[in-house]
Amino acid sequence: MRRCRVALVGAGGVARRHARLLTGFEDVELLGVTDVSRGAATELTDAYGGRPFTDVEELLAAGPDAVYVCVPPFAHGPVEEAVITAGVPMFVEKPVAVDLDTAERIAALVEEKRLLTAVGHHWRYLHVVEQARRLLAGRRVRMVNGAWLDAVPPVPWWAVRDRSGGPVVEQAAHVLDLVRTLVGEVVEVTAYGDGTPPPVDGADIDSVTAATLRFANGAVGTLAAACVLTWKHRAGLEILADGLALSLAEDGLLVRDADGQRRVGADPEGARVAVDRAFVDAVTGVGDDVRVPYAEALRTQRLALAVAGSARTGRSVTLPTGPAATAPAAATGMTIDA
Repeated sequence: MRRCRVALVGAGGVARRHARLLTGFEDVELLGVTDVSRGAATELTDAYGGRPFTDVEELLAAGPDAVYVCVPPFAHGPVEEAVITAGVPMFVEKPVAVDLDTAERIAALVEEKRLLTAVGHHWRYLHVVEQARRLLAGRRVRMVNGAWLDAVPPVPWWAVRDRSGGPVVEQAAHVLDLVRTLVGEVVEVTAYGDGTPPPVDGADIDSVTAATLRFANGAVGTLAAACVLTWKHRAGLEILADGLALSLAEDGLLVRDADGQRRVGADPEGARVAVDRAFVDAVTGVGDDVRVPYAEALRTQRLALAVAGSARTGRSVTLPTGPAATAPAAATGMTIDA
């Protein structure tokens, strides 16, 4: 059986993780890597195989079966456009952009090309997410409280708003994606930031953000994001439904109902493996379990940018529902950039 030849754009930490996992599959070969740092690309290929490429054009000319786009948030756009033009299946790491225009443009190109895509919201592959979905079936969800309380990651672009999108877009998007998965679509957000950046050189993001969410199904919720700690304190969500309380995080699910309290452990590494395995299987035609194609990730991106935009402007943001939710934001009058 011919191996699926995968190429990486980007050679940072998340690209290294994908390289490690992908080369653990017997049916995958790392064709090569390109990065703005030739040294970083060479270091990665020395560890996992393939060869460094000078740029995206040279990489695509080598004929990969799939491309992983693992670039910082501000670098999204041109890479995806080149991959889409080449007609190569594409895996994009989240967040898919720092602004809505870029994400909308890429989504439209993907739709026009009918390209196979996946986005790295690997939390959807946690088995406890499916268990939570089953427990919530038939119950009315009343409230959800999400949080991502963490430190500033050690990369220079992260604390700059127009480079990362800020904590809500870059970190808490995982939580917002699960909020949409388990509770439903958000129709209105109101958010506030503290207006004070963390003590990092060049920082201009809010250190903390608090938001309220109103859902199409009548539920209400909150989101808290913070980057003022020196450790990852909490990342997950709590859901209250009639007769049921769930606490869900990457490491497990806590259930409380009339029968008492019980905890189910989760496997974060298994979810990371599963999201890559599902994409490779889709590329090779032996599977169909891509849970977050680009169009689905766009909805989470809209929500994250709505929260960030509301915190920046002090105004509530209304998100489209029904058929309008799949239309470009410009068609709905939305302007929700971070």
